[in-house]
Amino acid sequence: MNHKLAIAAICCAPLLVQAEEKKAEESPFKASAEFGALFKTGDTKSGDLKVGLDFGYEEGQWRSTLDFDVLVRKTEKEVAQDDGTTSDEFETTDQKWTIVSQTNYTIEPKGKNYVYANASYEENRFSSFDSQSSISSGWGRRWFENETTTLDADIGPGYKREVLKEADENGETTQDAFIVQAQALYKHKINEHVEFKQLVVAKYAPKEGENSTYKAETSITTKLIETLQLKFSFKVDHNTDVDVGKEKTNTQTAVTLVYSF
Repeated sequence: MNHKLAIAAICCAPLLVQAEEKKAEESPFKASAEFGALFKTGDTKSGDLKVGLDFGYEEGQWRSTLDFDVLVRKTEKEVAQDDGTTSDEFETTDQKWTIVSQTNYTIEPKGKNYVYANASYEENRFSSFDSQSSISSGWGRRWFENETTTLDADIGPGYKREVLKEADENGETTQDAFIVQAQALYKHKINEHVEFKQLVVAKYAPKEGENSTYKAETSITTKLIETLQLKFSFKVDHNTDVDVGKEKTNTQTAVTLVYSF
């Protein structure tokens, strides 16, 4: 009898392992960490560091994401000393971090329409704003879906707050405004190793003189091994109302490694 039990246990062991692996694969939680660094030497020395964390949850009619990104750039600069000499020192020439969260609830099981809630916060050390934050909620729809491609788009009213670095003509350092937020996310798997993604977000302030923001991110991710990917991304960030001497449109190009866990 003991031998029979031992044989049965040995035979069942692979099935139990497969069941555990399948259970792990079906986890509703997903997470990834992104890291990239660039160091330049020669006539000009500089260093860029980009770090990101992405979390996702999808089960039943719920789908949630939380994205956190940090960018820091240091550039060598010649600084005059008290004794009349000069020395090269590194100073921060760019520093930005953002956090964006969104939760979708599909109205009907396996349906296409959903309601959403979105919140975002951004600090950009060298922009016209100390911080920019917004909340929004509304309706969305998965307009297209097959084995390789999805297209989601949503729209809804919202509210934003911008803290200015310098007071405006009215002496105010905080600007609040109602907005209409619209966004679309397109994903396409070119093959089993390469994925293309396009995100567009517009936060339109209808009142004249208020700042509207437009963001776009294009990325291509290539799988190196099961849990490690190489990501190329290009971002465009546009504000319609900025301080004199500040650019309305900023771009960012990055090549990073992404680890999924």
